[in-house]
Amino acid sequence: MNAGKAFEKLVEIMHILRSDDGCEWDRKQTHASLKPYLIEEAYEVLHAIDKGDDEELKEELGDLLLQVVFHAQIAAERDAFDISDIIKKLTNKLVRRHPHVFGESEGYSYRQWEEIKASEKGKKMKSVIGEINRALPALSLARRVQENASEVGFDWKDNSGVYEKVKEEFKELEEAIKTGDQRKIDEEFGDLLFSLVNLSRFISVDPEISLRRSTEKFVNRFRAVESLIKEEGLKIEKLSLEELDTYWNKVKEGDE
Repeated sequence: MNAGKAFEKLVEIMHILRSDDGCEWDRKQTHASLKPYLIEEAYEVLHAIDKGDDEELKEELGDLLLQVVFHAQIAAERDAFDISDIIKKLTNKLVRRHPHVFGESEGYSYRQWEEIKASEKGKKMKSVIGEINRALPALSLARRVQENASEVGFDWKDNSGVYEKVKEEFKELEEAIKTGDQRKIDEEFGDLLFSLVNLSRFISVDPEISLRRSTEKFVNRFRAVESLIKEEGLKIEKLSLEELDTYWNKVKEGDE
């Protein structure tokens, strides 16, 4: 089955699932109710990429595609738009935003890219930093803003300047904590995070993914600690921090 026929089959199945003779759960869904699943599927795609598992990636990309088809079917039922409208809009956008491929421009230009995006929304480019997508998670948003600024030359030349900035922001946070001024503490903590995101760019780390991995590592180690404590017939809430730290180090040593 070629890609076109396979996609048509998928759209047809989605139509059946939403029909009166389809699935009760699928019929109940709305754009709003599907929001958590869209986010979840996107992160599962990232997890599959991190694992380097092509079979899992294939499956998770399919689950993500399902979300697009699902939303398109719901929209079609409202006579708003359908899947073909989505495809046409995307196709036109790709051609329009790549004049260096489909037009007369020579080579990719960040400024041109942002100018095209602004004109699509009937706006003029207010800043070379581009349009800010506030829907992004905070760490990803910071990285994107920094990348845009870097495209026009506003960036550190090497790691040394970034390291010093991180140290500077950490000291400013320490001073803010001493004052007890919560507004200032919030501000300086944000500045420190922003500087760490800047450092992540220079060492080729995606801050959003890196933090997620560290959080997952913590969860896995904490569960392992719980298991050890349970095996010894103890209760975690009855142990001191020093005792818990001993179990933690034992689990950590086993990971290394």
